[in-house]
Amino acid sequence: MNYWLIKSEPNKYSWDDLLKEGSTAWTGVRNYAARNNLRDMKLGDKLLFYHSNIGKEIVGIAKVVQTHFQDPTTDEDAWLAVQVAPVKALKNPVSLATIKATAALKEMELIKLSRLSVSRVKKEEFELLLALGK
Repeated sequence: MNYWLIKSEPNKYSWDDLLKEGSTAWTGVRNYAARNNLRDMKLGDKLLFYHSNIGKEIVGIAKVVQTHFQDPTTDEDAWLAVQVAPVKALKNPVSLATIKATAALKEMELIKLSRLSVSRVKKEEFELLLALGK
């Protein structure tokens, strides 16, 4: 299993929106590195759902329920989407400030590649973030 972090501005698409819908196509990614991460996702991979810009915190855990397919929001073949579904909300959201202040998380792609909307997460980082969110 692989672990990932997906970002969304909560005023555009929030964790609560995902909970209401039950699943969604993760569309609109227009960065090649992020697109490659979508392409590499496997069925059942776990995703940290991060509210960007407003809140700046990890708020929930989702999973990949359908691997990559052509992004329906564009006719360009280069862009992909995956279908994601919620698993559970974090009891305590983990803020970007907490992540930056935690030594074991300083190498996270969220920190190093902060503009990337879909990033890899190491298993150890994922487990630590879950512990911080309890």
